[in-house]
Amino acid sequence: MAAAGAPNGADHGHVEHRAAAQALSGGERYRSRLALSFGLITVFFVVELVGALLTNSLALLSDAGHMLTDVVGLGMALAAIQAAARSRRSGQRSYGLYRLEILAALANAGLLFAVACYVLYEAYQRFLAPPEVPAIPLLAVATAGLAANLVVFALLRQGASESLNLRGAYLEVLADLLGSVGVIIAAVVLATTGWPYADPIVAAAIGVFILPRTLRLGREALRILLQAAPPEIPIPAVRDDLAALDGVVDVHDLHVWTLTSSMEVLSAHVMTRVDADAHRVLDQARALLIERYDLGHATLQVEPESHEGCHEMHW
Repeated sequence: MAAAGAPNGADHGHVEHRAAAQALSGGERYRSRLALSFGLITVFFVVELVGALLTNSLALLSDAGHMLTDVVGLGMALAAIQAAARSRRSGQRSYGLYRLEILAALANAGLLFAVACYVLYEAYQRFLAPPEVPAIPLLAVATAGLAANLVVFALLRQGASESLNLRGAYLEVLADLLGSVGVIIAAVVLATTGWPYADPIVAAAIGVFILPRTLRLGREALRILLQAAPPEIPIPAVRDDLAALDGVVDVHDLHVWTLTSSMEVLSAHVMTRVDADAHRVLDQARALLIERYDLGHATLQVEPESHEGCHEMHW
């Protein structure tokens, strides 16, 4: 006997609606903030790029390059949210387009990694022959970039805790913010001491700061794409808790994965005694998964122990 999430259609529909709402709350309801952030960052990317070319500052160029990844990343985040909103579950896309959010986050990580590597390489070259960099124009552009980053940082901060997609954009903006602070410090050092190594040192520091955060973001996106279980949900404990329910004799083919940010999914075969009330077991299992593991979207196949064949379906 197969059942999904609840013994009747109304309750099951409520669970599905809740799971979908969780996923959307992490992205779609922050769309206007994301759009405003995209506009601000685009404008100040152009400002910083022009300023970097005029001042010959690697630190400012690295910050502008990082802002470019913000522009691309925020644009992809907006596109992913829009596509997911337009295509919930239609045709062959039974899960809609929720995974676009994760693909966007992975692309952001790749862009950040490339920028960080380029900046570190260029910083090494400038250590060998540091060019002259005018301090005052550098300070003015970096200060304007810092102001823009502070605004975008405030806009994205709340959504970053709910959406991996927004978290990627948020981390980029955070790194940009700290990068702008670094450029300001370099400009002050140049203005007061004329020390030519301040610019490449700050640029290298920005690159080193970006790399570990980029790797964490990419690793999290890959974990979701590979359908590995969330680290906060221990699979053996879930199996043991389900198996301990009254009337349950075995749990197998248990899988837990993340569809998109804040939307974890479970499927399992729950074997019961022949005389067990399948509806009661299903209700208990659903309640346990929601209350103990916050798993609101579970597909459970309840089968009596006299049933044959399902034990051969392990994969």
